[in-house]
Amino acid sequence: MTIITDRFSISTKGFTDIIDITSQIVELTKKHGIKEANAHIYVIGSTASITTIEYEPGLLRDLPEALEKFAPVNKEYYHDQTWQDGNGYAHLRSSLIGTSENIPIVDGTPFLGTWQQIVLVDFDNKPRTRTVLVQFLF
Repeated sequence: MTIITDRFSISTKGFTDIIDITSQIVELTKKHGIKEANAHIYVIGSTASITTIEYEPGLLRDLPEALEKFAPVNKEYYHDQTWQDGNGYAHLRSSLIGTSENIPIVDGTPFLGTWQQIVLVDFDNKPRTRTVLVQFLF
């Protein structure tokens, strides 16, 4: 098995900032001449996630509203009592969605549905620079 590892950084606003990173994955696929592989896409940190979504205005509102029901921002968490950083909700949201996705690369292109994009979601309570690690396995 061959593994090619690359990475890129992206600035976020925090507070459930949803950023379409599909074009960055396509660029890395082309840069490395990948034709057939599995792309493992991982965000470093415990307050962000990688997932797929239809990147459209309605869902960009729906996802944060749904997550607010599971891990509300204005609730006190044990994590906040320990660290006084006010981002316990961000850790829970990241854990619920996960920090990585595996996307097949077929014929040199991420194999996604017509309306499916790869997104980074930053839940933290401040702007951040996030590092996304991509490993192509073939």
